[in-house]
Amino acid sequence: MDTTLQDPLVGQVLDARYRVDARIAVGGMATVYRALDTRLDRVLALKVMHPTLAADASFVERFIREAKSVARLAHPNVVQVFDQGTDGSYVYLAMEYVAGCTLRDVLRERGALQPRAALDILEPVLAALGAAHRAGFVHRDMKPENVLIGDDGRVKVADFGLVRSVDTVTNTTGTVLGTVSYLAPEQVEQGTADPRVDVYACGVVLYEMLTGGRPHQGETPAQILYQHLHADVPAPSAAVPGLPFELDALVATATARTPADRPHDAVALLAHVRQTRAALGPEQLDAVPPQALTAEHSNAEDRTSVIPRALTVPRPLTSEEGVRADALHRTSRLESPAPPAPARRTGRPRRGLVTVLAVVLLVLGAGAGVWYINSGQFTKVPPVLAKTEAQARERLRAAGLEVKQVKHAYSDTVKRGTVISTDPETGARIRSNDSVSLTLSDGPETVKVPTVRGYRLDKARSALREAGLEPGMVSRTFSEDFPKGFVVATDPAAGIERRAGSAIALTVSKGAPVDVPDVTGESLEEARSDLTDAGLRVRVAAEQVTSEFDRGQVARQTPGGGGQAAEGDTVTLTVSKGPEMVEVPDVTGDSVDQAKKALAGAGFKVEEDRGLLGLFGDTVKKQSVAGGDWAPKGSTITITIR
Repeated sequence: MDTTLQDPLVGQVLDARYRVDARIAVGGMATVYRALDTRLDRVLALKVMHPTLAADASFVERFIREAKSVARLAHPNVVQVFDQGTDGSYVYLAMEYVAGCTLRDVLRERGALQPRAALDILEPVLAALGAAHRAGFVHRDMKPENVLIGDDGRVKVADFGLVRSVDTVTNTTGTVLGTVSYLAPEQVEQGTADPRVDVYACGVVLYEMLTGGRPHQGETPAQILYQHLHADVPAPSAAVPGLPFELDALVATATARTPADRPHDAVALLAHVRQTRAALGPEQLDAVPPQALTAEHSNAEDRTSVIPRALTVPRPLTSEEGVRADALHRTSRLESPAPPAPARRTGRPRRGLVTVLAVVLLVLGAGAGVWYINSGQFTKVPPVLAKTEAQARERLRAAGLEVKQVKHAYSDTVKRGTVISTDPETGARIRSNDSVSLTLSDGPETVKVPTVRGYRLDKARSALREAGLEPGMVSRTFSEDFPKGFVVATDPAAGIERRAGSAIALTVSKGAPVDVPDVTGESLEEARSDLTDAGLRVRVAAEQVTSEFDRGQVARQTPGGGGQAAEGDTVTLTVSKGPEMVEVPDVTGDSVDQAKKALAGAGFKVEEDRGLLGLFGDTVKKQSVAGGDWAPKGSTITITIR
C-alpha cells in the first residue's frame, strides 16, 4: 500500500517499462514499490536501491547478486526475480508481486500461533531454503519480515539481498550482516555462514510463532548477541505451558549453539518438522495459545544491519571514524571502527568476547557508536498504516507521541478514512513526546469523463489520458454522421464521474454502411466489378473449393451477399473448381423406396416421373442418368416409374 505521497518515483516509469504505482515498504537499503510492467501488462514488485547507496559498488554488487541468485531458484515458495537494471541513479530489481502480508504482520496482530499454523508456515519456508541450499546458496537473513503470506495462502521467502554462495563463505575480519535477533552464534563470533545459520534463524522464527515473542530479549543489540553466544534458546513450553515436548525438541535441535548439532541444511530440518507433525495429535496441533501472549510487536531490532564481531583494544575514535559512524547511524548500518583479533574457541566461557562486548557497550555509551538509542529520549514511530484516525491516534499516544497535523489525499489502494502515510514514516527514530503528521485516504480520486465524441481515435485517447482516465476497449459501428475512425460514443458517457485511472470504452465509426451484393455464381471478373462499384475491396482466397457452381465461378463470399459493410471493407471471394463428380448407382428394376435410398446415399436429389401409367406402380423402369455414369454431386436424378 502507499506509504507516502511525496515519493518522487510514484507515477514515474523506470527504464521506459515499469510504471511505479505505489510504495509498499522501505528498508535499510531499498524501497519496494508496486508497479506495472507496461510491456507484459502485469503487476509486479519493484525493489529500488536508495539512490544515496547506488554509488557504493558493494551495495550494487549485492543487488545484482540477489537477482542472479534468485533467478537460479525456480521454486514455488521463492519470490521470483524477473529483471534487473538501472535507470539513471536508480538501480532496481523487478520481482514477483505477492498480494498479502508478512509473517511479521501476522505475529504483530495475533501473537502466538497454533502449532498447526506455525508448522504450515515453516514447511514451505524450509522448502524454499532447501532449494537455495541445494543450489549452493545461504540466505543469511531469515526473519518474519522476509516470509510473505499471500491472500491465497501461499507462503514465499523474499529478500535474498544477503545471499552468498556456500563455496565463497569464509571468515570475515570486521563485520557481519544480518538481523540481531536471528543471528547464529558462529555468525556473531566468527562471521561464518553456511546453511546451518539459516536453520538456526528458522528455529528462532518457529519459537516466535509458537510463543508470540523472541527467545532472547535485551535493551541493546549487544545484550541480545551475548545471549545468542551464551544461552540456549529456551523451550517454547516455558512461555506457553502445554506445548508438547516434541516442539521443544524441534526448536532445540534447530537452534543448537554448536553448528554440528543442528540439521545440516533446511532439507534436513524439513524432515525433522514433518516427523514432529506426524507425532502430534489434532488436539496438540490445534491447541489455542493463551491470549495473554498476544502483544504489540516492537520492530526495534528488525532491520538488517552490519554488526561488529569483536574489538580487541578499546581506543578513541578518529575524527574520520566518528563521521563515518554518524553516517552509518543514520542508515542503520552497524560497522566496527577497528578490525578484530581472531576469535578462539575453547571449552571455557568466552571471557574475551564478554570483554569485547563490554567495550562495545562502553564505546556506544560514549555516543560514538551506532547501536545505542536512549530509550528515555527516543522512540520509533509505530505502524499505523491502514488504521483509522482514532486507532492511529491511540497507537501514537501509547508510544508517547502526539498527532501534529492531519492531511487528506486520494488513494486507489487505501480504504477511505484510513492512514496512507505518516511523517516521519513508520519505524523512523523520533524523540519521545514529539509529534507525527498523518495523511488519511479520501478514497479514489474521481474525474468526469471528457467529451471526445467526434474526435479521431488517437486524439480521443490522448484526451482521456489527460483527464486522468485510460482508453479502454474499442468497438466499431456504422455511422452516417461520423467519418470512419472517429469516435461515436463513450461508455460511460461524457460528464459521468469515474475513479481516476478507470478505463473508458470507445465506440468508433466504421463509416456509412454499404450493401454487399451477392456475387456467388458469377465469374471472378464480374464479381470484382460489382464489388468495386459498391465501394468495396476484393480479396481472392488462395484455395479453391468444389461446389455446385462451374469451375471459375465464385463459390462463396465473406461477408455474404445481402449484408452490410463499411466503405472500403474487404470482401473475400472463394473460387469454385467445379462440382464434385459422383458415380450414379443403377436403380433400374428397384422399388421406388430402394431407388430413392440408393441415390440419396450417393449424394443425389431424386425426382419421380410416374405419368398416367405409373400412378399405381412401384418399379423403376428408367433413370435420367444411366447407372455407372458420373454426375455432379447434389444434382437431381429423375426416375421413371411404371
